[in-house]
Amino acid sequence: MSRQPLHYIPTTGFRERSKAVVEDDFLQKSFRGAMDFLMAKRAAQFPDGNEFESLRRLGEQIRRNSLDKLPALLTQLEANLVRNGIQVHWAETPEEANRIILAICEKHGAKRMVKGKSMVSEEIEFNHAAEAAGVEAIETDMGEYILQLAGEKPSHIIMPAIHKTKAQIARLFEEKIPGVAYTEDVDALIQIGRRVLRQKFLEADIGLSGVNFAVAETGTLCLVENEGNGRLSTTVPKVHVAITGIEKVIEKLEHVPPLLSLLTRSATGQNITTYFNIISRPRQPGEKDGPEEVHLVLLDNGRTQPFADEELRQTLQCIRCGACMNHCPVYTHIGGHAYGTTYPGPIGEIISPHLLGLEATAALPSASSLCGACGDVCPVNIPIPDLLVRLRTEVYSEPCPDARLKGQGAGYSPWMTAIWRAWAAIYGHPALYRVYSWLASRLNWLTPARQAGWTSVRTPLTPAPRRLRDLLKEKR
Repeated sequence: MSRQPLHYIPTTGFRERSKAVVEDDFLQKSFRGAMDFLMAKRAAQFPDGNEFESLRRLGEQIRRNSLDKLPALLTQLEANLVRNGIQVHWAETPEEANRIILAICEKHGAKRMVKGKSMVSEEIEFNHAAEAAGVEAIETDMGEYILQLAGEKPSHIIMPAIHKTKAQIARLFEEKIPGVAYTEDVDALIQIGRRVLRQKFLEADIGLSGVNFAVAETGTLCLVENEGNGRLSTTVPKVHVAITGIEKVIEKLEHVPPLLSLLTRSATGQNITTYFNIISRPRQPGEKDGPEEVHLVLLDNGRTQPFADEELRQTLQCIRCGACMNHCPVYTHIGGHAYGTTYPGPIGEIISPHLLGLEATAALPSASSLCGACGDVCPVNIPIPDLLVRLRTEVYSEPCPDARLKGQGAGYSPWMTAIWRAWAAIYGHPALYRVYSWLASRLNWLTPARQAGWTSVRTPLTPAPRRLRDLLKEKR
């Protein structure tokens, strides 16, 4: 595949990108159809509301238990992985994670890498770092491969190319893959991608994957997938590197089945995915397949920030199913690229401020109607609306030197704070409210025609010429 510059979306400009998507009738129709399909598939998997509530309470308990014991479980995980022959690396930042992986590539003289689906590798922008280091990193998930050809980032954490049509993919394959003719036949497009990628698996020096669950009790890495690319990426090359966030650890192997059931049914509407990979060690003497060397990179990248706060810690319960995105009225209208972050939608709005800081993501916690749909469908019961309100408060609060959140107070305005304090004083004292309402009704001709964001889509708010109390007084 020919190399080309990768175009990463800046975190600023959220409003402008959102407006552009909302005004695109074709994208609106495409998003609506895709989201309706995904919501219907999920609903069919949970016909019994009581069963869903019972299962998600169990999932919540498992994830909370893991997070409450996180430091101890990470220590146990490392010990058992090392005992099993897997090398463990710790990375505090994306730059450090990239250095670790590229150092492994350099040690083995690896110039070609095949990648199974990994949102954490997107988070650290590994492809960009690999390209700069002269390592060809090929995405092997079909959606990710399509986006890599297009030089784009994923717009959904489960279905990364959901914003692409078959006609766009057909044109892309014709332009980027030598000898490929234009076709909109979906099966033919899949076969074209498979043919290209199978050759890449054979040529690869090293494979990289994500991790869905890391089991501390046994030192086991669990990988969920549908295409078989994850299994090929982790078994064909001689070296396998897995990367995951520190929050993905769970205590026991028996905790995997309930979480797996919640993940697959919530994400793609399947009882079970096609492949469930359990990796506990490198290839042993006498075994016919598997890598000779396995590494795990455990990434922090801001995760210890919500972990230190009892309320915000709930953010780390996420199992990356994407259900909150599929049901969010904002995401279903603007898509993932508008957010400018690796994790879009409701989950991105509560996790990205910790990964990138509130300065870069100040607009995201407010990109929600707080309808509660995200919280209702979350398979591990994360109170997303409550966390959004908390982050909004942190964004617009007066900056505090001792604040735990990076960028706290990024949206603070002394003028707006004074206005809201005045509003609270007026509405908190009946006498002040009576004076204010009398003045507002008599001086309503002074009401400005432009009222910030309100009048961008609505008529101005103008006080009535007579108050309700005045009208009632006249009727007595």
